[in-house]
Amino acid sequence: MSSKIANGWGDNLWPPFTQIASAPSPENVVAGEKALLILENSPPLIDAISSWWVTLHGHANPYISAAISNQAKSLEQVIFADFTHPQAKKLAHRLSEATGLQRLFFSDNGSTAVEVALKIACQWWHNQNEPRSQVIAFEGAYHGDTFGAMALGERNLFNAPFEDKLFPVKRVSWPATWWGDETFEAREKESLNQLEKFLETPTAVVIIEPLVQGAGGMAMVRESFLQSVEKLVRQSNALLIADEVLTGFGRSGSLFAYQRAGIKPDLVSLSKGLTGGFLPMGVTMAREEIYKAFIGEDPKLTLWHGHSFTANPLGCAAANASLDLLEKYPERYTKFEHRHKRHLEELWKHPKVTKPRLLGTIAAFDINVDKKEGYLNPAGRTVKTKAISKGVYLRPLGQVIYLLPPLCLDDSQLEQCYTAIQAGLNEL
Repeated sequence: MSSKIANGWGDNLWPPFTQIASAPSPENVVAGEKALLILENSPPLIDAISSWWVTLHGHANPYISAAISNQAKSLEQVIFADFTHPQAKKLAHRLSEATGLQRLFFSDNGSTAVEVALKIACQWWHNQNEPRSQVIAFEGAYHGDTFGAMALGERNLFNAPFEDKLFPVKRVSWPATWWGDETFEAREKESLNQLEKFLETPTAVVIIEPLVQGAGGMAMVRESFLQSVEKLVRQSNALLIADEVLTGFGRSGSLFAYQRAGIKPDLVSLSKGLTGGFLPMGVTMAREEIYKAFIGEDPKLTLWHGHSFTANPLGCAAANASLDLLEKYPERYTKFEHRHKRHLEELWKHPKVTKPRLLGTIAAFDINVDKKEGYLNPAGRTVKTKAISKGVYLRPLGQVIYLLPPLCLDDSQLEQCYTAIQAGLNEL
């Protein structure tokens, strides 16, 4: 095998979202410690994006590690179709209390949590003998890489080979805003007019990423806009899904972004920070009224969906331990926005920085670029390379630079992140 094909990954690995022909060779991570990645042949790196947004409390958190270890000594896995177990019941009760949604369906990851929500929403109408086929999503959205989730997301190079296999979705513009934006009102009005027009057709479900589209470029909208969206959805009698795979568990500065926005979805998809980043797990929360439509003597009412590792006891133990930490230290996520603010304000003075925005633990901005904006814009790679040389790991979204660090990041490490970004911008 040629060195270009292997490129540091060896003869067997096939990494995600990576073009091997042009990607640099990967570093070997031998350990993690709080906000740090410990590398085999290089100095430690601050994990400034929480390892794809999952590592909520930091790497190798001893409290969560102990919870998993203790659970493994008694029960590691059991089929969840005929049995339940204490960790699952405890987690379901806690998430019901936290979300205000009474029913929890387990799956494996963020994409499947969205798939479950979508299937529930569509079958809910079918079970009531009122099948509705129209689905509405927002431009720029990303909901995962399984087929239903791909269909909901923005059509782009990531899913182009499968275009003819994806079901049709009506798309509403996403009126993203930023500090100093004076044009948001017109864009919000246009978006709401589009939504209202689409909702004239009986609609099964509308799906949103509340307050921020993550993979779509950390594109943020105002709380009042989502309140207007909810009002139109309610008037149409459609269901509303909140995809909180990224924003859940404190990332928005509140426990859930829809709560900060002041809306009440019918279904909520959760993953990423659910287990503190320790184990893969997804859940879909649903209103009790929706759940009841699947209960009856007719087998056709059943939600025929499941995963082998549904409600895995180790994952449930990790999730319960993570919730313990969120409940014990809420200031770690409620005050992170304030910690970001002064650094982002200072960075805004740089001539290459445009459209700064901030939500909870998420700080983002665009690089002022000459070339076409988008995921393939090379400007972010330049900043990334320089930041790594300064001890900070970033993974920009094209020309969008963002920080989404673990809650354990201390003030000196946060300052180091912004210093590294500044150095990267100076390389452009």
